[in-house]
Amino acid sequence: MAKRNRQKHAGFKNPKTPEISEDGEIVRKKHKVEEHTSQRISPDPAELSNVDSDDEAVFKEPSAYDNLLVTLGSGGKYFSDAYRRRQREEEGKSDSEENEYDDSDSLGGSGWDDSERGSDDESPKIDARESIIEKFGVVVAGEEGEVAEMENDRDTSESEQEHESQVHSNGAVEASECVSSYSMHLGHQISKGEIDELSKKRWKYKWEVSAAENCKWVGTGESFIRDDNLKPGYGLKPSLYRHWLNIYETSEGSDFHTSKERLFFSLCDSYRDILNCSKRPFYHKGHGEDSSTMDAYIMHSLNHIFRTRDLVTQNDTKMAKHKETANDEILSGGGFLDHGFTRPKVLILLPLRNIAFRVVKRLIQLTPSNHKVNVEYLGRFSDDFGAGEAHDNEDDEVFQDVRGSGQKSSKPTDFRALFDGNPDDHFMVGIKFTRKSMKLYSDFYTSDMIVASPLGLITKIGEAEREKDKDVDYLSSIEILIIDHADIIAMQNWSHVNTVVEQLNCLPSKQHGMDVMRMRQWYLDGYARFYRQSIVLGYFLNPDMNALFNQHCLNYEGKVKLVCEYKGVLPKVLIQARQIYERFDADSISEADDARLEYFTKKVFPKIKDSIQGGIMLFISSYFEFVRIRNFLKSQNASFCLLGEYTKQSDISRSRVWFFEGRKKIMLYTERAHFYHRYKIRGIQNLIIYSLPERKELYPEIVNMLEGSHGMTSTVLFSRFDQLRLERIVGSTAAKRMITSEKSVFAFC
Repeated sequence: MAKRNRQKHAGFKNPKTPEISEDGEIVRKKHKVEEHTSQRISPDPAELSNVDSDDEAVFKEPSAYDNLLVTLGSGGKYFSDAYRRRQREEEGKSDSEENEYDDSDSLGGSGWDDSERGSDDESPKIDARESIIEKFGVVVAGEEGEVAEMENDRDTSESEQEHESQVHSNGAVEASECVSSYSMHLGHQISKGEIDELSKKRWKYKWEVSAAENCKWVGTGESFIRDDNLKPGYGLKPSLYRHWLNIYETSEGSDFHTSKERLFFSLCDSYRDILNCSKRPFYHKGHGEDSSTMDAYIMHSLNHIFRTRDLVTQNDTKMAKHKETANDEILSGGGFLDHGFTRPKVLILLPLRNIAFRVVKRLIQLTPSNHKVNVEYLGRFSDDFGAGEAHDNEDDEVFQDVRGSGQKSSKPTDFRALFDGNPDDHFMVGIKFTRKSMKLYSDFYTSDMIVASPLGLITKIGEAEREKDKDVDYLSSIEILIIDHADIIAMQNWSHVNTVVEQLNCLPSKQHGMDVMRMRQWYLDGYARFYRQSIVLGYFLNPDMNALFNQHCLNYEGKVKLVCEYKGVLPKVLIQARQIYERFDADSISEADDARLEYFTKKVFPKIKDSIQGGIMLFISSYFEFVRIRNFLKSQNASFCLLGEYTKQSDISRSRVWFFEGRKKIMLYTERAHFYHRYKIRGIQNLIIYSLPERKELYPEIVNMLEGSHGMTSTVLFSRFDQLRLERIVGSTAAKRMITSEKSVFAFC
């Protein structure tokens, strides 16, 4: 009953009684008067013309009738609409006029899809309010009422104007808007010669700049990385810059100019394609580097979305004032060409729900307060992404050996950090920004940003292929693609990423309410993919990521990527194991798999077959290789058991017992099975690494399983096409020597 009463009266709050002076006027707080006065003295016309439309609010104390409407409006749509009509009447506007960017759908968004939009009864619960505010540091939609929203918006607009007058004095605002990276990038008219050159997909990295230790940035075209960035606010909108700077200083940051956040944001603001697959992730004690990179691409995304909104809003205002000449100007010039096919402009691909929860939580924190007075469906998002059942702990149970003794297998700290929370890999969320609020779970066609997993998008693409009434046209106007934690996605199914990227920037199958008259010309010409910025971030680089970056990222601005020298992980092998590396020859990367299998069947397997010793583990990187070796062992009637990513839990337990007891001579073990479970395999006497793991930290874990064996020997097969994996394990210097040497056998002890 107490809970029900608390929900019933949550929206009815006594309005604060305004303080009245002796002459009957309402008294405002002292600091508000000073700020308001400072804004009215000698305003700069350039500043006033470039202030955000949502920052132009004029303070007016609400009357008793207004307060009543606000109080009633929090409990019903009728009174809420009455309050909005009263506001429009006082401002001299008609009911038909629209001031909200989101309501006009001027970016080509379509109507609501009932199957995908959240319902009102799924809004955040009142009794979960405290935990949500603690997690996100925001106010849940509708909980504080319209009075708090108006006050927040008014305070923000005044401080925003004051900040712009300080940073962009003497008309600098107008100049910065004209030369912003956003305007230059989207305003460029690509030529046919540029299209032909980009279609060749031949990239020449002409310059390099030192980055972190043993790393350097290399790029195409002209170098743009400088230590001094003279752009006001580093190219950010003033409200975003001020908010980010405040957060940075609150977190005890010392120098924002030299911070990792600011440096990586400058890379993003160049609108070039970026490949950084040497980023130390948060689950490997890389919280600082991972968080700074995440902050940078989030601020870049927000900057792009808000500048897009400002451009459309300004053009809408101009067209409303000059209705007679607006159509002629659209036809004659490109000043009003600001639309894409659909509204979504940013797509962020993430592998797991708990990582998406981390990114969206930070997105909310980095959004200025005047844009997130209300965050709709925050409670539902917290339930769907922040919670969840604990990760499968069946393999954490005590594993009993034949002697009846057992030992609980401990998981590495990186495993626990990565899979803590909700590790589900199937999700898709639209995020919509309005003047004063954020809406999670918005319809994809009315969203500004989409956060999804590759599997979630693949499901939507498959539904669109099977059902004629469904489509994925909301991917047609993506201008910024961010693939974060690409290394974890590689442990899932990288082909999903390729399929998703191929669906981006295609011509839509339906109109979706688009305004063709205001469409950018390069959208109509089918050149949108040459304007899309792609940012790929991960812990390691593999050929699939390289191929995606080289073949599907065709940004006319150019490319920049991080190149690093590796020290290797051999010192992390804690036992005195003799590690033998055998190189086999392959003419091309397409023939490498066949050459590896041939070398194994002719050189390695005969030794295994003739040996009476059991306890032979075959560690295999990919499922494709796993299937080929399984079929070969079946054809040879070999004694073996399986432990792969698709093996049932009951079969896994049985295989581990058989292998430990010696009833099965060979065990096939895959990298993905170890990545997702981190099993401690007992009974290994001889380790054969058929293909090196992608993740370097798995190598010492696998080799250390030889502890207690008789020979303590491992054999590794590699070719020159395994250089990326090899250098992460043995080090860049040793890898180059092993690839180019005339010898084909190498030993590490």
